[in-house]
Amino acid sequence: MERLSRIVGPIATNVHVLADPRTREAIAIDTATPSLAWIADELAARAWTLKLIISTHGHWDHIGDNAAVAAHTGADIAVHRLDRDRLIAPNPGSAPFEIPPSVPAVELAEGGLIRFGELRLRVLHTPGHTEGSVCLLAEDEGLLFSGDTLFEAGWGRVDLPGGDPAAMVESLIRLAGLEDQVGVFPGHGAATTIGRERAWMELVRDRGRLLV
Repeated sequence: MERLSRIVGPIATNVHVLADPRTREAIAIDTATPSLAWIADELAARAWTLKLIISTHGHWDHIGDNAAVAAHTGADIAVHRLDRDRLIAPNPGSAPFEIPPSVPAVELAEGGLIRFGELRLRVLHTPGHTEGSVCLLAEDEGLLFSGDTLFEAGWGRVDLPGGDPAAMVESLIRLAGLEDQVGVFPGHGAATTIGRERAWMELVRDRGRLLV
């Protein structure tokens, strides 16, 4: 797998582009505003073809360039069905710019497999930040793209629209079941590993609640 990442926008969203080096097929994860120009330049420089745009959830800081990237590349947009309406009718929240609507053509579902070239991403439905939040697990590479579910030393907010503390607890317990060496690339902040986060995640599991 070839992987490119860039921090964009007013809330420093991590945008990822993944590609199969043999087929040169690529996907983009969380195309925040402004990521179109960067994505277009990187695709052109490497002769990659973008096949899919994945939204890990439907908050404005992860979806702002969905429509623009889709129009430029012809790639379909994918999201869990429970966050679909957040893309079709975005809530701009505190966004300092317009968030255009985008229409998902692909539904992400628990256990589903995203294929591009020879690469595979397993869909893990991990509600808590929103109802339809997902993480994407590249099992062969040992990488997890965790959206706003799991961060370095923390988890995504549960006090925003769609948030649910009890659901977040269950999602974190689930992710704690992954191997220590799995690399975690969150929607904001630095990369980490499951092993580095395990101690506090197991406290969440043992106490059955989020830590104060």
